[in-house]
Amino acid sequence: MNDEIYPVFDKIKDRKEKEIYLKQQAKVIWFTGLSGSGKTTLASMLEKRLFELNYFCQILDGDNVRSGINRNLKFTEEDRMENIRRIAEVSKLFMNCGIILICAFISPTKEIRQMARSIIGEDDFLEVFVNTPLDVCEKRDPKGLYKKARNGEIKNFTGISSPFEAPETPFADVKNANPDLNETVRELLIKVIPEITFDPSKIL
Repeated sequence: MNDEIYPVFDKIKDRKEKEIYLKQQAKVIWFTGLSGSGKTTLASMLEKRLFELNYFCQILDGDNVRSGINRNLKFTEEDRMENIRRIAEVSKLFMNCGIILICAFISPTKEIRQMARSIIGEDDFLEVFVNTPLDVCEKRDPKGLYKKARNGEIKNFTGISSPFEAPETPFADVKNANPDLNETVRELLIKVIPEITFDPSKIL
């Protein structure tokens, strides 16, 4: 540890006290999938439903992170790793405040997701694979990124010039080719709510 860093965590209210205050179990719900798979859409819908059910959440996705704390990073393998490392560390800070994090990032490799899992903690990392076929993502292409990647204008683009490694045993595998989004979110809620519901026996 750097000798100039003086931890004060023992002086800060701990996560358990904040979970009791918020009456929820803090977790990180980590959406992974190709660009255009529907990660941010589903994350936003899930946040809305959880908020309606009195759960306190925060969304982190590529737009609000890449424009801020990670705006100095590009899309090389090294920068992708650093991007996810920072996101995982920020997620852990939020979670230690008792907040439920909903993260939506391509996070294309098993190694990169395992790094996030190890920082956040195995029991707190709920991996949701938005399992949308490449051809469907490419047809959607709301930002025209796939077209640019096919034309060689974007290098290291996941699914085209850079690989995506699908999770083998995700917490949830969401088929999102021709989705009924409301039904998809309902099914996610059924899986997520038992993990985040306030249970004094797990805290005290």
